Amino acid sequence: MSQILTDREAIRQWVIARGGNPVLMDVPDGSKSRTVLQLSFGQDILNADANEGPDRVGGFQLVSWEEWFAALEAGKLALMVSDDPSGGNEAEYNFVERD
Repeated sequence: MSQILTDREAIRQWVIARGGNPVLMDVPDGSKSRTVLQLSFGQDILNADANEGPDRVGGFQLVSWEEWFAALEAGKLALMVSDDPSGGNEAEYNFVERD
């Protein structure tokens, strides 16, 4: 089963419970750029504050939750996740249009 999350705190808790981080990438889109949202899991070395590792992974940049949520809401998106209480596979999420 899955559930759709729109509440900022619910999204943050779901991601953090699975060891995730918010990341963004700006990519060219015609004459302007668009922002691609993603979540990065298993990247314990990502730590912008303590500088323990790179702030970029695969072209995506580690960002604050505030910045990530602004991009999520600007795109009118929500996060569809597995509702497995044990955590399940952290890769089981998708971005969907917000109603």
